[in-house]
Amino acid sequence: MKVGVIGCGYWGAKHVRVLSSLPEVSLVVAIDAQTERIEPLRRMYPSALCVTSLDEVIDLIDAAIIATPPRSHAPLAKRLLAAGKHVMVEKPMTASTEEARELIAMADEAGLTLATGHTFEHNAVVKHLRDMVAAEELGKIYYIDTARLNLGLYQPDVNVVWDLAPHDISIINMVLDSTPTAVSAWGASHAGTPFEDVAYLRLEYGAIGATANIHVSWLDPSKVRRVTVVGSQRMAVYDDMLDEGRLRIYDKGVQGAPLDGTVPMSYRYGGITAPHIPMTEPLGEVDRDFVQSALSGRTPQVDGRRGLAVVEVLEAAAESMATGRTVEISQPANV
Repeated sequence: MKVGVIGCGYWGAKHVRVLSSLPEVSLVVAIDAQTERIEPLRRMYPSALCVTSLDEVIDLIDAAIIATPPRSHAPLAKRLLAAGKHVMVEKPMTASTEEARELIAMADEAGLTLATGHTFEHNAVVKHLRDMVAAEELGKIYYIDTARLNLGLYQPDVNVVWDLAPHDISIINMVLDSTPTAVSAWGASHAGTPFEDVAYLRLEYGAIGATANIHVSWLDPSKVRRVTVVGSQRMAVYDDMLDEGRLRIYDKGVQGAPLDGTVPMSYRYGGITAPHIPMTEPLGEVDRDFVQSALSGRTPQVDGRRGLAVVEVLEAAAESMATGRTVEISQPANV
């Protein structure tokens, strides 16, 4: 396949690197209007074709990865799908659920692959955690708590929810094998920008009786990338900032409430284990799955519907922050 990468900034350049190593890809085409981004790629990957306009190569490529600012995702994806090209869109897939549904319909009608670049759904630790939850090794899941914090990087076109929360929403949906039925959110801007730089989201997974809390911030002194899963039998913590033992299982819990409802409860303190999980580069898995899905016609692991499920939560969170109310998702995406 000949695969284009539209938008060759920090993340797009990584796609160019990965695609250049895939045997199924005969030509990588780097596309960016900013020549200062194209020229370094031309030197680093001499076999790649580097251009400044999609118009130059749209008839040449078979597929494309879109790694541009979020509001340009849908227009670019529509153009590519209309031209018969397979498409993968970086997170968030679109700026609205209406756009996401339109892309899904276009891809389905044309028999084309539509994938979403939710990298953590290809992460070996997240997959292991999903399998543990599915096997009920943690017991009934009470709630999931996530924190994705850092000092920056402030984005010029979206708030911190649209920038950082897609990672955690996709992780939680995957681990629980479910999608939220209601969303509450609060956010604030502290640095004088028009966009919120700190936010808290609460997701209700009504179908399985679980909840999730997401904290995202561009205004925190420490870099935090943490997912905590609390079950009735065990608890698990995935800390992506650790070099080793990123997933730790805590054999701890509460031994049920007294019959009269009084405290103290009975607590169980067990050991802590860190399972060995062979690691691969998630972005490599993302691009390989996209290319192989396009070639074979199978559904990619993270398809357009999974992308839509995340956009539904982002849209509901925006409405909740604007109104102060809990927003129900009446028809969640079927993932």
